[in-house]
Amino acid sequence: MDLAANSGDLLWCFSQVKGTVEEDVTEADIISCVEFNGDGELLATGDKGGRVVIFQRDQASKGCDASHSGEYNVYSTFQSHEPEFDYLKSLEIEEKINKIRWLKRCNAAHFLLSTNDKTVKLWKVSEKRKRAEGFNLRDETGTLMHDLSSITSLRVPVVKPMDLMVEASPRRVFANAHTYHINSISINSDWMTFLSADDLRINLWHLEVTDQSFNIVDIKPANMEELTEVITAAEFHPTECHLFVYSSSKGTIRLCDMRSQALCDKHAKMFEEPEDPANRSFFSEIISSISDVKFSHNGRYLLTRDYLSLKVWDLHMDSKPVESYPVHEYLRSKLCALYENDCIFDKFECAWSGNDRYVMTGSYNNFFRIFDRETRRDVTLEANRESLKPRQVLKPRRVCTSGKRKKDEISVDCLDFNKKILHTAWHPTENIVSLAATNNFYLFQGRD
Repeated sequence: MDLAANSGDLLWCFSQVKGTVEEDVTEADIISCVEFNGDGELLATGDKGGRVVIFQRDQASKGCDASHSGEYNVYSTFQSHEPEFDYLKSLEIEEKINKIRWLKRCNAAHFLLSTNDKTVKLWKVSEKRKRAEGFNLRDETGTLMHDLSSITSLRVPVVKPMDLMVEASPRRVFANAHTYHINSISINSDWMTFLSADDLRINLWHLEVTDQSFNIVDIKPANMEELTEVITAAEFHPTECHLFVYSSSKGTIRLCDMRSQALCDKHAKMFEEPEDPANRSFFSEIISSISDVKFSHNGRYLLTRDYLSLKVWDLHMDSKPVESYPVHEYLRSKLCALYENDCIFDKFECAWSGNDRYVMTGSYNNFFRIFDRETRRDVTLEANRESLKPRQVLKPRRVCTSGKRKKDEISVDCLDFNKKILHTAWHPTENIVSLAATNNFYLFQGRD
């Protein structure tokens, strides 16, 4: 049932889009992650070229009406990771940014973690509005003077205002701890430690210690031929610093308690839904793989995304999900074609709204889906810069699976699988969502 078809539900309006309009998109410009900071005033995006772009909410628009209050403009851009080469294994290490996580703000500067396949970095983003002038031993450019005989008097340096300059500087580099590709980083609620997860191991780091990490999960078998599953995502509980979860390619979610033992190979709980024998097929194991897992803000629920659906799990019940939402069930009949073009391996992210009432995820054809957990209504919307105007209300989209197609519907055979929304983020307190579509990122705003 459509979310926007009933009075009292959210209407979603186009706010803005950032990115180029060229048809030929370079690989380096493809956005690989999006993340709001704790108060939603900053939004960071990472791309396959190793760059991080931070957008800041326009302070002048915050006091305006709802249709103008979501404007974000470029605040800082920096190169986070460079391409490297592992000479021991003769492998190239891509510069692509896999994940970005913001730290809690404790002074005037902002701090964030960014990671590629092998290395996590802690960045400090700070503003400079003043500079010192009138040095005795340096010239106007700051270069040290060689001829000191020209100095005839001593000056007292003065601090003068300058145009705003935003600096990004690396504070810590957490490297050499992962044999396999890092897929997740998550900051603990103690704000002193964080985890990094690759295909087979999860490590625990202290933010002040770069040369040592503790291995807290290791699922690597003694014989790699016996490998049956890999870790796909991991996240800390939002308030309980000893709890974390990780998901696997077999469709299971394991809740671990670090108080019980140092190596959390034995989980405290395992969440797994029994497979329906009627839906068993060659692709069952592939589409059951969980691509993302997120705790709700209140810490009571888990949101997971597999290839065809979103599921909400109650931490108190591990036998089955309490809610299940089909995302694009109409693709079940297309799994063979999706396997051949590798789309079946796409990893879609999911997001909670700030009040945990709504959940969101992406799909193909630049569609994204929003589900209302209270009313059980949902809507399919499209991020398409050609047909969107500022503050335009988005029309719900429908996919037709049968031969007869209505005017506003699109046939499942006409979906563009090269256009996909894999990365999504929801503002922590407001109904503002950010979506990454290839080299563009969109902002949409919900209003009652």
